Amino acid sequence: MAAYLQWRRFVFFDKELVKEPLGNDGAAPGATPASGSAASKFLCLPPGITVCDSGRGSLVFGDMEGQIWFLPRSLQLTGFQAYKLRVTHLYQLKQHNILASVGEDEEGINPLVKIWNLEKRDGGNPLCTRIFPAIPGTEPTVVSCLTVHENLNFMAIGFTDGSVTLNKGDITRDRHSKTQILHKGNYPVTGLAFRQAGKTTHLFVVTTENVQSYIVSGKDYPRVELDTHGCGLRCSALSDPSQDLQFIVAGDECVYLYQPDERGPCFAFEGHKLIAHWFRGYLVIVSRDRKVSPKSEFTSRDSQSSDKQILNIYDLCNKFIAYSAVFEDVVDVLAEWGSLYVLTRDGRVHALQEKDTQTKLEMLFKKNLFEMAINLAKSQHLDSDGLAQIFMQYGDHLYSKGNHDGAVQQYIRTIGKLEPSYVIRKFLDAQRIHNLTAYLQTLHRQSLANADHTTLLLNCYTKLKDSSKLEEFIKTKSESEVHFDVETAIKVLRQAGYYSHALYLAENHAHHEWYLKIQLEDIKNYQEALRYIGKLPFEQAESNMKRYGKILMHHIPEQTTQLLKGLCTDYRPSLEGRSDREAPGCRANSEEFIPIFANNPRELKAFLEHMSEVQPDSPQGIYDTLLELRLQNWAHEKDPQVKEKLHTEAISLLKSGRFCDVFDKALVLCQMHDFQDGVLYLYEQGKLFQQIMHYHMQHEQYRQVITVCERHGEQDPSLWEQALSYFARKEEDCKEYVAAVLKHIENKNLMPPLLVVQTLAHNSTATLSVIRDYLVQKLQKQSQQIAQDELRVRRYREETTRIRQEIQELKASPKIFQKTKCSICNSALELPSVHFLCGHSFHQHCFESYSESDADCPTCLPENRKVMDMIRAQEQKRDLHDQFQHQLKCSNDSFSVIADYFGRGVFNKLTLLTDPPTARLTSSLEAGLQRDLLMHSRRGT
Repeated sequence: MAAYLQWRRFVFFDKELVKEPLGNDGAAPGATPASGSAASKFLCLPPGITVCDSGRGSLVFGDMEGQIWFLPRSLQLTGFQAYKLRVTHLYQLKQHNILASVGEDEEGINPLVKIWNLEKRDGGNPLCTRIFPAIPGTEPTVVSCLTVHENLNFMAIGFTDGSVTLNKGDITRDRHSKTQILHKGNYPVTGLAFRQAGKTTHLFVVTTENVQSYIVSGKDYPRVELDTHGCGLRCSALSDPSQDLQFIVAGDECVYLYQPDERGPCFAFEGHKLIAHWFRGYLVIVSRDRKVSPKSEFTSRDSQSSDKQILNIYDLCNKFIAYSAVFEDVVDVLAEWGSLYVLTRDGRVHALQEKDTQTKLEMLFKKNLFEMAINLAKSQHLDSDGLAQIFMQYGDHLYSKGNHDGAVQQYIRTIGKLEPSYVIRKFLDAQRIHNLTAYLQTLHRQSLANADHTTLLLNCYTKLKDSSKLEEFIKTKSESEVHFDVETAIKVLRQAGYYSHALYLAENHAHHEWYLKIQLEDIKNYQEALRYIGKLPFEQAESNMKRYGKILMHHIPEQTTQLLKGLCTDYRPSLEGRSDREAPGCRANSEEFIPIFANNPRELKAFLEHMSEVQPDSPQGIYDTLLELRLQNWAHEKDPQVKEKLHTEAISLLKSGRFCDVFDKALVLCQMHDFQDGVLYLYEQGKLFQQIMHYHMQHEQYRQVITVCERHGEQDPSLWEQALSYFARKEEDCKEYVAAVLKHIENKNLMPPLLVVQTLAHNSTATLSVIRDYLVQKLQKQSQQIAQDELRVRRYREETTRIRQEIQELKASPKIFQKTKCSICNSALELPSVHFLCGHSFHQHCFESYSESDADCPTCLPENRKVMDMIRAQEQKRDLHDQFQHQLKCSNDSFSVIADYFGRGVFNKLTLLTDPPTARLTSSLEAGLQRDLLMHSRRGT
């Protein structure tokens, strides 16, 4: 129970008398008219008003004369005669333009109910759609109250004898409506109200002694007794949804609120209640002071015309009195056009206009009633910006009073609207760090904090040394609950020395770089850092090993090497110490990790050998580095057995075939470490026979010089010449080796004899006996060659003379054709026939069938064509200078190459002679002679 004496009183309504309009200008009630004599006339209602209601844009009145009056917003009063005697009750529906009335058309107790359709007219008056007697039985009784459901399917009428009738069906038509007695009692019914909840319709019934509810949407109309306290006439009302559509009963001691099945809260508003009304979230009560003796509500009101009555407007949600005023003899209180209208017995209408929300808030601010202002703003559905402004002012007020705890709570409510820096500046003092921490915590929970706010909050935690709050802040359950910048938090915690908390954040939010930085640079826990890298996905594990591999290799070389082996072969992240074998393996470029082993040659060798064995297609850099490492170890090794083993390993690596594309690099490595066997092997693989020869010459290895010439002399004949020159310069007795070289030079005819003699002339120990056999054999061969050449010359001269004679005969003497058979078909030759100077004859039809041209003999043409092709080929090659130079350089007998090109006419100037087309016979003869010459030349060769 709430005592209203503790409630504050405010003047949230403006009161004024409604004045008559100056004209039909449609002025609204309550508007201040212009100055003048007509402006001072107040609106006065007709006398004898007995009942009032409002809705659909009008105030509705009923009087003792049976008339119903309508006062619209334009204040132009109109009416019509509804009953012959009087109007006792009115009910204007809010959603339909339907008016229900109860009145009397004749003397006696015989009230009639009339339903009016205000949208339709009948002779200028509203159309009455239904008339029926209010009393269902034969016993006369007086109607005490009336209510109609907005769906037009229910109408309830209460009587002074305690009964209630329910009209169910369409109330505007007789045939669709059924009337039945719903309730019988011993106490007069003082109030009725319908309440709709979903598909269920309740009817509240209140008498002078009790309150009940019925479910009228069903069949049996179940009843619930709610209370044993009642109220007088017009002292009940139904609230709006802001109060959950509760039924309000205003008793003399208290005001009770009811749900359909139970009683709700009550308020101790003293005074004898005369009228209860609900208006836009306010409870309006007209009461009389207890000092005035109460009179029956069913007696005439004429005796109460001079009573002083108090009108209070209560805000039940915010617990204050919004307005309070004294009136004389209030007839009723109506609500329309957003205002309250109080009708008094003297016919005056008082308008109560609610102040706007901002004005009400300013009034509360002046009295520092911020809590009440907040509640009021919420009930008035003020937007979030407006509420934030109130919270800020309230916070400023509390801060100025020194209530920092209360102030920060209000500032917290402004988060999202008020700039955080406004609040932070107020609480930066060390004495108020607790308040600043609370504000920053909430700022982070609402995900509105930036990196600076996170830094400030964590600094607050560290200065307060509040580890529990710090852990609560950072140890969230999921990523969605993180309300701060994780990286900023890690930086701050690391700087403050809270390494375990920073590690927790880094690990749980996958900030791998920060985790490893803290482990390696701050905590120096290298084992844990390496374990953590082993759990990372491949890309991140690879990048972090490249970054921190040197540090890890320096402190834990064996474990780091093992991880690198796995990373470069078949990497799978380990889960709680177990490798995930189901995940596909990845492989890093092993060559990129070689710099990590800069100061760890032993681990480097193990890594490289592992990669070369497990992964034969490793990058070339792996094999290059392994070769260099083996050569380095071989060069520095003192133990002969170990050195021999290292020698074998290096040679086997060179012979693995991995250095074909990097021959020069491998050769440089072998030369740097004076690995002669490797150098010679690479020379041989690279066909660098000259270098092999020079190597053996430098080391005076005569037998190896001869061996090199024998093995590679076919590919590079100049080796023998170099060998001869080398032995010729030696002052030692090298007759055996010189003889071997001369024998090969003689067999392959590699050098002219004169050049051999000149070469050996440099050796003072070489005597003529060394080259005697060589010179004798050489001279004999040359003598034989000269004899063969002279014989061939004589034969060519004789052949040339013979051919010239034949040509001369063909030119000067007649040619006798004595062939008797065709050279093609071998049949007897018959005219017409074709004869050629070459001696072949043909039938003309055979010649035409087989010949390709008129000037060529079909039999000789293939051979002649070969000869012509050779001539053309020689002519095409006459300008091939590069080919000539190459043949001259590579040939064992350069003179024969030059003679061949002389024979082709390469060095002769070519002159072309063109015969005139008219000399066909002479041309044919010349062509025949040339063919004969070519044929004879071909045979001779």
